[in-house]
Amino acid sequence: QVQLVESGGGLVQAGGSLRLSCAASGTIFSIESWGWYRQAPGKQRELVAGITRGGSLMYADSAKGRFTISRDNAKVYLQMNSLKPEDTAVYYCKKGDNWGRGTQVTVSS
Repeated sequence: QVQLVESGGGLVQAGGSLRLSCAASGTIFSIESWGWYRQAPGKQRELVAGITRGGSLMYADSAKGRFTISRDNAKVYLQMNSLKPEDTAVYYCKKGDNWGRGTQVTVSS
């Protein structure tokens, strides 16, 4: 059983930055994918950025050039720069088949 806890969300003005963190605990297999997803009200959950089992990084088109995913042992981060109001959503961390509870990101215009 893996527990994932996200942190770092909050309210920021458009153009600002936030750094999300996700800490994993429990039975952790290092060779698993990681992902940051988000879900805005009335919309489906979507992948924002991920790290594959092979270590490759991938980004949604909306995140390219603005967001950076990184990993440090049992933590994964999402650095978000140049935030836009449309980035407002609950952001979830996923490791393998396990999900965190999410952290709210709100970007004001």
